[in-house]
Amino acid sequence: MKKLLFADDEESIRLLYKEEFEEQGYEVILAANGHEALEMFALHTPDLLVIDIKMPGMDGIELLQRVRERSRHVPVILCTAYGEYKQNLETWASDEYVVKSANLDGLMKKIERLLTK
Repeated sequence: MKKLLFADDEESIRLLYKEEFEEQGYEVILAANGHEALEMFALHTPDLLVIDIKMPGMDGIELLQRVRERSRHVPVILCTAYGEYKQNLETWASDEYVVKSANLDGLMKKIERLLTK
C-alpha cells in the first residue's frame, strides 16, 4: 500500500484528502503545518507528498526545499488555491503543481501518474 503525506493547515481539506484517498487504497498521513510534515516525513517515509503552499510557520515552499535536501526521489505535488505561485522559481523543484479544487480527480490522476513512474 502506497503512503501519501498531505500537509495542509485547513483541517477540512486534510479530512477530505484522508477520506478520498483511503477510499482509493492509499495509506494517508496528515500534517497541519510544515514542521509537523517534516516529522511525519522522517517517521513514515511516504511514497509521495502533497503540500499546501500557504501555511503558518514553515510554508510549503520551505517544506519542499527541506524535503528535497533529504530526498530527491520522493515525488512532491504543490497544491494551493493560489495559481500565481506557479511562476515562482522555488516551486519548480516540485514534480507537479495543482490549483486546489473541490474535485480531486486531477490531483488523483497526477498522484497515480507519479507513483507509476
